[in-house]
Amino acid sequence: MNIEDKLVASVINGLKALYGQDVPAAQVQLQKTKKEFEGHLTLVVFPFLRMSKKGPEQTAQEIGEYLKANEPSIAAFNVIKGFLNLTIASSAWIELLNDIHVDKQYGIVAATDNSPLVMIEYSSPNTNKPLHLGHVRNNLLGNALANIVMANGNKVVKTNIVNDRGIHICKSMLAWSKYGNGETPESSGKKGDHLVGDYYVAFDKHYKAEVKELTAKFQSEGATEEEAKAKAEAASPLMNEAREMLVKWEANDPEVRALWTKMNNWVYEGFDETYRKMGVSFDKIYYESNTYLEGKEKVIEGLEKGFFYKKEDGSVWADLTAEGLDHKLLLRADGTSVYMTQDIGTAKLRFADYPIDKMIYVVGNEQNYHFQVLSILLDKLGFEWGKSLVHFSYGMVELPEGKMKSREGTVVDADDLMEEMISTAKETSNELGKLDGLSQEEADNIARIVGLGALKYFILKVDARKNMTFNPKESIDFNGNTGPFIQYTYARIQSVMRKAAEAGIVIPAEIPVGIELSEKEEGLIQMVADFAAVVKQAGADYSPSIIANYTYDLVKEYNQFYHDFSILREENEAVKVFRLALSENIAKVVRISMGLLGIEVPDRM
Repeated sequence: MNIEDKLVASVINGLKALYGQDVPAAQVQLQKTKKEFEGHLTLVVFPFLRMSKKGPEQTAQEIGEYLKANEPSIAAFNVIKGFLNLTIASSAWIELLNDIHVDKQYGIVAATDNSPLVMIEYSSPNTNKPLHLGHVRNNLLGNALANIVMANGNKVVKTNIVNDRGIHICKSMLAWSKYGNGETPESSGKKGDHLVGDYYVAFDKHYKAEVKELTAKFQSEGATEEEAKAKAEAASPLMNEAREMLVKWEANDPEVRALWTKMNNWVYEGFDETYRKMGVSFDKIYYESNTYLEGKEKVIEGLEKGFFYKKEDGSVWADLTAEGLDHKLLLRADGTSVYMTQDIGTAKLRFADYPIDKMIYVVGNEQNYHFQVLSILLDKLGFEWGKSLVHFSYGMVELPEGKMKSREGTVVDADDLMEEMISTAKETSNELGKLDGLSQEEADNIARIVGLGALKYFILKVDARKNMTFNPKESIDFNGNTGPFIQYTYARIQSVMRKAAEAGIVIPAEIPVGIELSEKEEGLIQMVADFAAVVKQAGADYSPSIIANYTYDLVKEYNQFYHDFSILREENEAVKVFRLALSENIAKVVRISMGLLGIEVPDRM
């Protein structure tokens, strides 16, 4: 039982003894004592004035005296107006640390057979280009969210929906057919997703040149610039060829399908390599080429049941005006599907595959309206989790230089970014002498851990709902609120623990009580104990940044402690063992919390 629970029970007993009243636990409000006052926890006494029939100060004084006499964990108390500030005894803090010490996975709630099943969708790449910085934020958030939801006692299925069909895919295919000369990942030495992305950029380059030429031609024939451009775009032979290719794909043309399969497979091999390096994975991958037909079926079924309506041109719509929204297109007049249809089809397949209790979509905030509509449509179509689906909406991520554009090839590639981060980490670590005495293999591995840790932490420490600017140089700093600062603190504790082991110091399974703790040591135990509540809060709010910033605050406090207090040179053996145990448990919480964010921590650095 933690200190707060013990105190709540004691306060309930005290109120019964003092005023003859039974009080529910929810009425006992304990909070951390404000820094300007003495104490660890503060009891708000205002809810008990009616039963005490006394003023707030006298009521607080009486409850304080009762607790001091009857609750061994209370060392002292003071009253400020209607607030009772309680100082917890050193023995109670050590007992709390002992509880944390024996729990190897402190803060983590394991799932049971009866736990709810939460499905989390993230990544959602297109097979016409490699993953970029925007995907990095999506993948890191999705992966961290899955870990946090699982740490709160849920079963989790991580899924990805790959956008592998449509006009944008045909653009890459057509450009490769025209300008590729049979180039392959093997012949070019390029990753498959990069190779295909190059042809997407090539298509756009040729298309723009074609439109420019046609625009000039139409202008010379008397059209205005605006008219000429619109006419040129409609007349572009290249774009028309891409559209014809899409029609052939939908008609299962064997030649087009064979090219599509070949180029998509190149992309998937490239994606797998990127995901491995990033440290993210999926339990199940869905493909839009398999889901869009399922979606059409569900929409037609909804039409037959009267949920949707058909216009004269044959297009199918949903009337959502009763829900305060507008009319939503579900099938075009030519019978082709839109993104909404595909999402309905994917939901149908997922519901058939898994007994989903909750569905979370990790998708950028530009799709807020889309998911509002999807929730209503899935509910209408009978999916139990439709109404309660969660759109984990996050903001854009940019570099200090500004926005990125795929078609123009100005996107920050995920692979290049990760390589740059690892290379910068190696350079910075070498300059600071943090890789001295390590083998090349060890130095490379630490540079990888630090570089990727810097990238992940910098992105995850920001509230997901906010737009952010990712600054590579800032993120790799070994001081301040960064991944490397946290990793270095963890490595520092491991160094202390190795030296203790070399000196033959053994930390007992139970740390003896009986030593007086400093305010700093009590505060650190309180912070470590808070970790369980932090994981719970991060799960309730779907917020990895809560864990990231808690971890930074914890290591910042520990570094001050490390600077101000002796550990291995402490002469009192009992105090030395306590400080080692405290350090070990702080390292454990740092390892678990960083693990939830998908970040490794090195033993040496």
